[in-house]
Amino acid sequence: MKWILASASPRRKQLFKELVEDFEIRPATGEERVDKTLSPAEGCKALACQKAREIAAQYPGSCVLGADTVVAIDGTVLGKPKDAADAKRMLALLSGRTHEVYTGVCMIAADGREMAEVDCTHVRFYPLSQAFIEEYVKGGSPMDKAGAYGIQDGGLVEEIDGSYSNVVGLPKQLCKRMLEEMISAEEER
Repeated sequence: MKWILASASPRRKQLFKELVEDFEIRPATGEERVDKTLSPAEGCKALACQKAREIAAQYPGSCVLGADTVVAIDGTVLGKPKDAADAKRMLALLSGRTHEVYTGVCMIAADGREMAEVDCTHVRFYPLSQAFIEEYVKGGSPMDKAGAYGIQDGGLVEEIDGSYSNVVGLPKQLCKRMLEEMISAEEER
């Protein structure tokens, strides 16, 4: 099975490499459009499918994995920050509170069969001082991450309930199960 990861994320690449040894990277480039009436979970699943379908259409006969991660608090989705001020706003909002991280995963088989699921992890932040937030944002790490943070950066997260790799950007346990189901279905054909 020839696999393509429809993402340019270095974190997703690293996590997918732990599951699939040989794959290509072909990031989706289409405009991300999501129905604002969808829940955060359904919205990220829809975006994951959008990405996977775009790449599957370009590379027929390949297996494609698309993913999308969002951070949500009080039902509001926090995407990637627009600028440093937006990153600071997001971090202040998350400070001392629990939020959800959702990753939608869509796999498309070489024959066009599609599977899509969502993983959710609850994350509690330490209370963050304004000085900490300023330094963290100044370091540049939050700018390419949903919710303006990377769990691997340290100093932010007090506790998680769920998959750590989901918060990094690809839920390995969920992906492993989906891969096994896809391979099993392929072998039955």
